[in-house]
Amino acid sequence: MGVTVLHDAVLDWYDANARDLPWRSATATPWSVMVSEFMLQQTPVSRVLPVHEAWMERWPTPADLAAEPTGEAVRAWGRLGYPRRALRLHAAATAIVEHHGGEVPAMYDELIALPGVGDYTAAAIATFAYGKRHVVLDTNVRRVFARTLGGVEFPAQSVNKAERELAAGVLPQDEPTAATWSVAVMELGALVCTAANPSCARCPVADQCAWRAAGHPAYDGPPRKVQTWAGTDRQCRGRLMAVLRDADSPVHRSRLDVVWSDETQRQRALEGLLKDNLATEVEPDFFALP
Repeated sequence: MGVTVLHDAVLDWYDANARDLPWRSATATPWSVMVSEFMLQQTPVSRVLPVHEAWMERWPTPADLAAEPTGEAVRAWGRLGYPRRALRLHAAATAIVEHHGGEVPAMYDELIALPGVGDYTAAAIATFAYGKRHVVLDTNVRRVFARTLGGVEFPAQSVNKAERELAAGVLPQDEPTAATWSVAVMELGALVCTAANPSCARCPVADQCAWRAAGHPAYDGPPRKVQTWAGTDRQCRGRLMAVLRDADSPVHRSRLDVVWSDETQRQRALEGLLKDNLATEVEPDFFALP
């Protein structure tokens, strides 16, 4: 597959089909991009949009968030799930104020040193907020490359050296083009080359796709993780967090007892929230957000 042809097809498609998202607008701040990257981890765009908007209205800068108690960040996180992300974002905002003058850093090495920021998030913020040239490998990008370049339905369960080298090999050399390419491939994976029922008829590179040319062979690797929810500790934790989040004052244990009937599981979930600093016992049998 010619790299130039691949670039042109995907970039032209993106120009015509990109969603109008607030963290992609010309006026979006690096902080807006950073907040979106934390929120979008394992969470669909439709659920993130209203929370991101409310968050940016309340805390338009890292300093605004850092000045608040961590419990307020958890409360504002609402029902996005994985609320530890709120704690990590608060910690990152505090570090940005303490070490970077309140400005989200532009360099990968500085970003990855922030609390809660890993390889993907550092590369994404540097790329999408500052137009830097980095390999950005989220789930959508990895799936597009696995199919178009690798000829398989899904990538390996974790990023490996070969996959990273493959992505680097098709990353445009020009920095602004590379940044647009990264978000364009991500968008293609989100809207067209989806995990289930990909829309090959609408794909701008269908005629160049190695997986399509091979007859769409089914995935034959290790079993893929399927997230469950009903009856899990995660669901129990979510029920308990909802009670704490909606309360204006510490709540008695009895109010937590009524939202989950399994006492052993409920206690395990509560202990987990306390250990993760998502809840605090302000006095015996009374609990609140941190």
